[in-house]
Amino acid sequence: MSAVRVENATKDYRLGRTTVPALRGVSLAVERGEFITVAGPSGSGKSTLLNLIGCLDRPTTGRILIGDEDVATLGDDLLSDLRAEKIGFIFQTFNLIPVLSALENVEFPLLVRQDAVRGTRANARERARRALEEVGLAEFAHHRPDELSGGQRQRVAVARALVTDPVIVLADEPTANLDSATGDAIISLMLDLNRRDGTTFIFSTHDARVMAHAHRVVHLADGRLAVG
Repeated sequence: MSAVRVENATKDYRLGRTTVPALRGVSLAVERGEFITVAGPSGSGKSTLLNLIGCLDRPTTGRILIGDEDVATLGDDLLSDLRAEKIGFIFQTFNLIPVLSALENVEFPLLVRQDAVRGTRANARERARRALEEVGLAEFAHHRPDELSGGQRQRVAVARALVTDPVIVLADEPTANLDSATGDAIISLMLDLNRRDGTTFIFSTHDARVMAHAHRVVHLADGRLAVG
């Protein structure tokens, strides 16, 4: 069974009286444990595709399946549960909560779905601590985001994405705001975690240096997909 299947998905946006097509009949299967890049220039539909896979938006037509679950059949509450249980997100702007420490940021998604943590607040804190250790930031656990470098903040974001043991991690331009050396380090970190845990990674980029690390690259242009 594939981790994700996108079947002939389209996505249109309305701008006044104009319909703007962002995706045009995209089909894609991503197997469990793959580490793939969706590549293409700005405006090609990369973020739209990741938003559909991440259940942050719904296709205009077509289907998105996470495992064997057709997300179109799920109401908002069940869709939210699926995101919390199966999908991790890493953003180019990090999206950390500025008033929380690194440890608290990583712990936050566990507290949101505390009924699924199967334990106490102390257990959630310990899981967050271990996740920070895995990305090499144990000594920065009590630093707030504005006390961390860009690379350190992105490592916190990686730990936060992985702390819930998701099936899929989606990374939207995760190295865009990092220098090349730091970006390479973040990609290497995600590759190591992919090899160790078998987590499926799907990330978008237009950076050729990042594409070189992927198991597979698929290319988007004008909302259409071609495998490269």
